[in-house]
Amino acid sequence: MLQGWIQIALTLLIIVAITPFFGRYIARIFLEQKTFLDPILNPVERFLYTLMGVQARENMTGWQYTRAILYSNLVMGLLIFFMIANQGWLPLNPTGVAAPTWDTVLHTTISFITNTNQQHYSGETYMSYASQMLGLGYHMFTSAGTGIAVGIAFIRGLTGRPLGNFYVDLIKSIIRILLPISIVGAIVLMAAGIPETLSGPVVIPTLEDPAISQAIARGPVAHYEIIKELGENGGGFFAINSAHPFENPSGLTNLIQLVAILSIPTSLIYAYGIFANNLKQAWLVYSIPLIILIGFVIATAIAEYQGNPAVNALLGSAQPNLEGKEVRFGWAQSALYAVITTASMCGAVNSLHDSFMPNGGFSTLSNMFLQIVFGGQGTGTAYLFAYLILAVFVTGLMVGRTPEFLGRKIEKREVVLASFLILLVHPIAILIPGAIALAFPDQLAGISNPGFHGLSQVIYEYASAAANNGSGFEGLGDSQPSPIAIAGGAAPTVTALWWNLSACFSLLAGRYIPIGALLLLADSMSRKQPVPMTTGTLRTNTALFTGVTAGVILILGALEFFPVLALGPIAEAFQIAKNIG
Repeated sequence: MLQGWIQIALTLLIIVAITPFFGRYIARIFLEQKTFLDPILNPVERFLYTLMGVQARENMTGWQYTRAILYSNLVMGLLIFFMIANQGWLPLNPTGVAAPTWDTVLHTTISFITNTNQQHYSGETYMSYASQMLGLGYHMFTSAGTGIAVGIAFIRGLTGRPLGNFYVDLIKSIIRILLPISIVGAIVLMAAGIPETLSGPVVIPTLEDPAISQAIARGPVAHYEIIKELGENGGGFFAINSAHPFENPSGLTNLIQLVAILSIPTSLIYAYGIFANNLKQAWLVYSIPLIILIGFVIATAIAEYQGNPAVNALLGSAQPNLEGKEVRFGWAQSALYAVITTASMCGAVNSLHDSFMPNGGFSTLSNMFLQIVFGGQGTGTAYLFAYLILAVFVTGLMVGRTPEFLGRKIEKREVVLASFLILLVHPIAILIPGAIALAFPDQLAGISNPGFHGLSQVIYEYASAAANNGSGFEGLGDSQPSPIAIAGGAAPTVTALWWNLSACFSLLAGRYIPIGALLLLADSMSRKQPVPMTTGTLRTNTALFTGVTAGVILILGALEFFPVLALGPIAEAFQIAKNIG
């Protein structure tokens, strides 16, 4: 037990320790200050600007920034759709896999351009190497870069600067942050035992009967794995994601992945402190998601260590809950990974979330409901400060002080945008399709578990899509037959069609509507004239105000989603206790 808690503590300490160094590097990039990679990357940047026709010094408004994101994502989405739909005759397809069904191609395309990487397919049987590397892997860079660009633009607007240029921010995010770290990370992961090859599966005879052979899937995994975690993408090269020994073979690779997952979202908060010239406030804001994260980790880990009471009663002794977990990671690293991957909106998994005790279901769902426990790539930081703006407004009303943030007045437009962003879009993208699926459990959704756990499975699917997380609770028939099965005569199912198309709604609504609102909010703040601080100005860089902000976050989250949590993991916990009692 002690060893597990030490592992958890050391991992979190490493993440906190690298925050100021990485955060300072990110800030220097977007403040256009000198970095050690300038001699190599400055010529590359200039070439890309010339090639794309980008005016590097041209600033965009909120609407222009949003349109640039939509246009570029549309073009990239069409390219990946074409590639997957035609992978049967394209090169780098050693297993000769045909194209998946059209709805699987559509869902996969939207999932990857939105940085969600929700997978309704098994990578090793549905996708060619070309689709994985050149299609999905490419979008792991561009979707993560888009998120970082949005986060930086939002920070600029809050601190009174122009929003910048999306294409410039995207290029800088990719070639100065994601690509250099991914190159080094891929080499480290290869050295740690993760394969990187274009060769097809290895066919070997089995030990039970040498006449029977088994095909072991492999591929260009190492470079795919690092950007999967660093970019908070989460899409697995193999069906079982980071529980697969070729994606995550040891405790060392598990540690590297966990640090990579949280490195950028944590560092962006520190980068904000440099932009605002207020590191004290940055650390105070940083403490909000960190404390919530630690609380969820503790709650989840304790439940997994204590194990399932029903199973323990049969065994006659208390044992950790190892169902759905890899023994090489155990209860501690499985619980930590589950909470971090849903807190950061990465979505990679090294265990089956469906097998966690109700505490784990509560923590993972709550992370995706709140979206600010470090949150999505770039957008999580923006969400956190949107909550801060709401807290300034609410607190100002309560104490009779002027609602201002960084010397700029918080007025109706800012409150409306922040409220719309936090209180309306996310619940609509989750609860409406969830209610429809639950209303037709047999005819439409094919829900396998009608109890409290089944409700969690359904809501988790849409929460994962709307939060751009991508992980799954499983237990749903959301996968069409593989191309191999279809070639053998299997027919596509209506149930999988429902999950593919309804999840697309949540994916799109959860990504692009909030991005537009965030950029309009930042644009509005950037245009305000700063006012001098007075005795009536509410101080936002105090521990008291930070506590108030945390309270606002938890209260709003409870108002929106507590009924779902009560009918899902909380009710399931009481049910388990009742059955044991």
